[in-house]
This record gives sequence, C-alpha cells and structure tokens, in this order.
Amino acid sequence: MMAASPGDAGGPSDWLRPRRADIAAEQILDAAAQLFVERGVTNTGMGDVAKAAGCSRATLYRYFPNRQALRIAFVHREARRVGAVVAERTRGIADPGERIVAVMRAALYEVRADPTLIAWFTASDAGIANEIGQSSEVIEAIAAGLLPPTADPDRSRLARWLARIIMSLLTAPGRDEAEERVMLEQFVAPVVMGAFAN
Repeated sequence: MMAASPGDAGGPSDWLRPRRADIAAEQILDAAAQLFVERGVTNTGMGDVAKAAGCSRATLYRYFPNRQALRIAFVHREARRVGAVVAERTRGIADPGERIVAVMRAALYEVRADPTLIAWFTASDAGIANEIGQSSEVIEAIAAGLLPPTADPDRSRLARWLARIIMSLLTAPGRDEAEERVMLEQFVAPVVMGAFAN
C-alpha cells in the first residue's frame, strides 16, 4: 500500500495547513502595519499591501476580502496584544478607581509607544480608528476584561465608554502625561468607583 504524500488530503501534513494560513495572514498584517506608518491608514491600498507582503492580490483577498476586513483584523490583533500587556501590568491593583486609571494610562502608553498603532490616530486617520473602536465587540470585550470583577449589567456600556475616552485622548492628547493622569483620577475614576460600589 502506498503512503499518502504530504500534500494529499488526509495526509500527514494536513495539520500544518491552518498554521500556514495563520502565518500568511500574520505576514500580511505585518506588511500592512509598516505601510500604515509610512503612508497612513487611509492612503494604504490593497495593492500596496500585496506588494509589501510579497504576495499576489488574489492571495491577499483570500485572507482579507476587502480593505475594511484587513483594517479590522489588524486592529483586533493589536488590541488583543495591548490588552494582554495592560492586564499583566495592572494585575495586582485591587482598588477599582486606582486600577482603571492605571489601565487607561498603560493602554495610552502602549499605543503611543508603537508607531504602527499611533499612526491610526493622526488627524487624517483617526476617524477610521474611532469607527472600528466604537463598533468592535472584540475591543469592548477586551476593555470589559480589564475592569474590576462585578456583576453590574452596565459593564459592557462602561467598557465602551472607557474605550472611547482612550481613543479621544489618543486623538486629542492632554497637555502632558500629568494632566491626563489628573483628568482620569478626577473625572473617570469616580464614575468607575460608583459603578462598582454596588
């Protein structure tokens, strides 16, 4: 009996196929990230991404059917990464008000420190970032996961509000980090503490 070749359906390498697809999608998103920095999000087209990724347009469209799908995939990937970093940095903070200020400051820092992320908050591209951020269930879930534990039914609404504040500060920063911290402590922390006081 002849053994199945690695490329045959049901053959030994079938388990690699999803992994290969994941790697290809990641490489495309990495190429797009560099273009977002160099050209801006709005000015980056699918042809540009295919060329930078070293793949055909047909291959690109197999993974991302249009520019919006590519943008959303990139934002979700990066939101998960930033969320994990922020969660790790703020894990030991028990006080709800102190925790939310720390979470928001850490999120602002992570985005601002990464050229591929802060590129989304320039004057010409902030609208795209805000549109995705306000409609994304993934971003809402990440934000909710960073909140202190509670059974409050308004948790998801609070998470959306906090995400909007972060996006607002990324688009129109305070005068400096100290001013932003004071604004978060004075205006955001009391709302969060009130929501979790029940």
